[in-house]
Amino acid sequence: MYSKKCTPSSCSPYYSSSHEEPLVVIQCPSQQGSSSQCGEAAAAALSVEEARATANLRIHRQAERRRRERINGHLSTLRRLIPGTTKMDKASLLARVIDHVKDLTRKASDIGKGSMVPSEANEVRVECDGEDNLMIKASVCCEDRPDLFSDLIQAFCALKLTVIEAEIVCVGGRVKNVFILCSRRDGEGSVCLSSLRESMKEALDKIACSGEASGVGYSGKRLRALQQQQYSCYDS
Repeated sequence: MYSKKCTPSSCSPYYSSSHEEPLVVIQCPSQQGSSSQCGEAAAAALSVEEARATANLRIHRQAERRRRERINGHLSTLRRLIPGTTKMDKASLLARVIDHVKDLTRKASDIGKGSMVPSEANEVRVECDGEDNLMIKASVCCEDRPDLFSDLIQAFCALKLTVIEAEIVCVGGRVKNVFILCSRRDGEGSVCLSSLRESMKEALDKIACSGEASGVGYSGKRLRALQQQQYSCYDS
């Protein structure tokens, strides 16, 4: 609030006819205080935004640094696992890793084909080798049952085959039998490999499917007892 002397030209509504100059009090809002407060608020808001942007940038840089460290750590691990990749760049290293994984997958598949672990599905394979000394490799995977081996021996005898080697694995009620056999048809002329293979495959298919057709099933305890009996017979 401030005082001002008015003249007829400046404050005509308050002009009097007397020669005295009246003192007029004019109340005006203080602009200086409000403008300074607005400036301080704007500066504070700007500083808050700058601090927030700086904090976000720092967090982003830290996250990016951790990500790069993690990637470099994985690459170092791959270089230790794959031989001859110490001085390779990232692209060459990843290409070598992909080739190595494909090679391991192929080897695992090859090993799995010759695995002695019984599969869930019935399988019968017959391979013949040799002409004069006929050798046959027969593989049968089926449900385990007490009369399985007697049926197999009868089938081999009917085809005049002798068992030279046998591998048997029982797991969870399934059994895989791999036999190496030779022909006993001495002096009876040549043997037709295709007909012998088909005859043997047909006989083994019947044996493999006979357990499912009869509905024979065994509990885990019965299977363990049966396996123990078989193992004791083999040990004796």
